Amino acid sequence: MKNNSPLSLRPAGLPLPVVRLADDPRGRVLSLAQLRALGVPGGRAAAQCRPGGPWQQLLPGVYLLHTEPPTADERLRGALLYAGRPGAASTVRDLPAQPGPGAAGSASDPYGSAMVTGLAALALHGFSASAPPPDSPGRVDVLVPRTRRLRSTGYARLIRAHVLPRPERIGGLPVAPVARAVADAVAHLCDADSVVAVLTEAVRDGHCEPAVVVRELNQSGLLARRYVVDAVDALLAEGRTLAEGRLYELVRTYGLPEPVWNVDLRLPDGPPLGAVDAYWPERSVAVELDTRAPRQDGRWNSDDDEQWSAAVRKREHLERLGITVVHLTPKKLRDAPAQQATVVRTALLAADDRDPAARVVVLPR
Repeated sequence: MKNNSPLSLRPAGLPLPVVRLADDPRGRVLSLAQLRALGVPGGRAAAQCRPGGPWQQLLPGVYLLHTEPPTADERLRGALLYAGRPGAASTVRDLPAQPGPGAAGSASDPYGSAMVTGLAALALHGFSASAPPPDSPGRVDVLVPRTRRLRSTGYARLIRAHVLPRPERIGGLPVAPVARAVADAVAHLCDADSVVAVLTEAVRDGHCEPAVVVRELNQSGLLARRYVVDAVDALLAEGRTLAEGRLYELVRTYGLPEPVWNVDLRLPDGPPLGAVDAYWPERSVAVELDTRAPRQDGRWNSDDDEQWSAAVRKREHLERLGITVVHLTPKKLRDAPAQQATVVRTALLAADDRDPAARVVVLPR
């Protein structure tokens, strides 16, 4: 009976570890350094990739130990091996290419400091509407140190950074955090609709807070593009809507008294005091959602400085009138709602121990 197993189809003479790896789905992508460490010289590796041979060259210095089209996982591992270019001594112990939970760039990581970023990373993070399907044959962006002396080639596009973020591990692969992956994806998108789709999915599905995304966009120099700025405006509006929804849910879930929502305060026959997101008139307690998106230096620009100063003046004025102002952020509402409910409840209970506040007029916004 004829044996058609993969082992029988491979030419003799290869070291046994390589033969075994070729039958392991996790180990079918190897760098030249890894092959040499296993006893396969460069000339033999090249010969295996000749027409009719059992292997193929996926990228320069990266080999696929079969002739079928590469899987999505194999393409990702190949791009990382190309970009990381580890030495043989740091790769043998990790075969098959399955790095552990340590930080990228460690001596035992076969991918060096490289990590998947851009749309490919967003797909790994679970994006569905704005990222390509996991099995898409498109380009793979890989984030590397700025000093890395390699060029983009084939389907692997190298993106250089002065400072690398700490990667997350997804399926054993180092992947850029969501905010950085979003920024790298936006950098290579040329239309506003695609940018809006990526930013909206990042926030709406809870992958990342708007302020963090905007900070990454700013650090990448992308806020100089008009269509990105327009998309950011939509992102911040989306973020505020989500934050308001979380605030409504917090009041209901934790049994807080129902406030009046989205109102303007003003002194009787006097000037306006400003808008608040929630207000308890009988307790003189107000809640403001802080949805501002800080830039790299903590501010947007001179206009934002003025807005910040105005916000501080408003808060100080309200507190002088005896009104307690509680500031909540979208991140805290999402990550620690019970704690934030306690903060609001404490402010409401403390009203009995304070002097009566000045009378204010409450108007719908």
